[in-house]
Amino acid sequence: MTETRADRANIGFIGAIVAVATIGGFLFGYDSGAVNGTQDGLRAAFGLSDAGLGFTVGSLLIGCFIGAFLAGRLADIFGRRNVMMLAALLFLIGALVQGLSHSQIVFIIARLCGGMAVGAASVLSPAYISEVAPASIRGRMTTIQQIMIITGLTGAFVVNYFLAASAGDSTAHFWLGLQAWRWMYLMQALPAGIFLVALFLIPESPRFLVSKGRHEQASHVLDRLFGPAVSRIKIDEIKASFSADHRPRFSDILDPTTRRIRPIVWAGLLLAVFQQLVGINVIFYYGATLWQLAGFTEDQSLQINIVSGAVSILACIVTIFLVDKIGRKPLLLVGSAGMAATLFALVYAFANGTLDAQGHLQLSANLGKLALVAANLYVIFFNVSWGPIMWVMLGEMFPNQIRGSALAVCGFAQWFANYLIAQSFPIMAAWSLAGSYTFYAVSATISFFLVLKFIRETKGKELEQMEG
Repeated sequence: MTETRADRANIGFIGAIVAVATIGGFLFGYDSGAVNGTQDGLRAAFGLSDAGLGFTVGSLLIGCFIGAFLAGRLADIFGRRNVMMLAALLFLIGALVQGLSHSQIVFIIARLCGGMAVGAASVLSPAYISEVAPASIRGRMTTIQQIMIITGLTGAFVVNYFLAASAGDSTAHFWLGLQAWRWMYLMQALPAGIFLVALFLIPESPRFLVSKGRHEQASHVLDRLFGPAVSRIKIDEIKASFSADHRPRFSDILDPTTRRIRPIVWAGLLLAVFQQLVGINVIFYYGATLWQLAGFTEDQSLQINIVSGAVSILACIVTIFLVDKIGRKPLLLVGSAGMAATLFALVYAFANGTLDAQGHLQLSANLGKLALVAANLYVIFFNVSWGPIMWVMLGEMFPNQIRGSALAVCGFAQWFANYLIAQSFPIMAAWSLAGSYTFYAVSATISFFLVLKFIRETKGKELEQMEG
């Protein structure tokens, strides 16, 4: 087994590929965050009730789990780069139509398209990076995806803040007579256009080319990535990793002997679902309350979101230095333990709080500080571990023969779990805020033992060594 070590690779070329591929991660984050600050405009433009606003905003997630599933399958048919191009086009069209639409139905369709692009980018960008990067630095390269997701999310907060501040209000008219909230969507067209054009400048995945029998093209890409000496050996190893009698197909996720789902796919589903069950996408539903209890005004909340995004990026940078040294599994275990501890601290704070006459949470000064510190530590633990590592492992843990199909299943499960958690939180919180966070804390605790038992370390292993 040859080792495609970093010191033998064309790092400049690989770095350029990673830079392009992770624009998809940036758009993933930006599209998810752009809606913050546009709710008043959406209500006024489409006459939405609370339920209507919730569905209009949440329709993005429906598109996400559809897009993640379709992208994984289409990537095995048309190629990783070509499907990312389709996602870039959906990002571009979705941004323009959302910003210009005067019909709620048209807006929702455009939001579904944007969601499909987010879902596709979420699974294909890390998978593509894992298929071109040397094993010795693959974790670091793929972790950049999570940094770009948070950068995109934070970038949306920054753009929204300055657009609203410049116009005077999110519903005030701004450039070209359009309201500021519309520009919050339209601004996404710029990075989407850059993503689409830049994808023409990078090659197709050599693993996909081999799976289609396009060995000469695959050799050319591998020559550019690792040099002719490594390329000649590598292409034979990649060929051997694919089934001799058929090209990748969806049924490959089943064990050929038992006809049951392969254990490695179950392991991927574990990672995909539990990343959401720990509650990362609802931890800040009470963020504004926590910040105000710590002495900040409501007007400062968006600026604080920006700071929180910067802290999350720093946490991911820590992961870049650790993921290829200590491995994926230790980081997941540390993350599970840290998230469980901080979530139980939040449970304690919420359980001992009181409600005012309007039903708003009231915490004492000490409980408020505890909740504030615990929430921020939780985010740090998540972004050092499960945030980036789940995407790293989904991109690399599956054998070449089943990677596209396994990503379709796991990507769908990840986004469907995201949707269920987001939709169930208001109901759970109305019943018991402490109870809802107990569920997330218990999920984090369970994830520790599941990782300990079922997750195999992938650090330093070539993709052709992955077993399933």
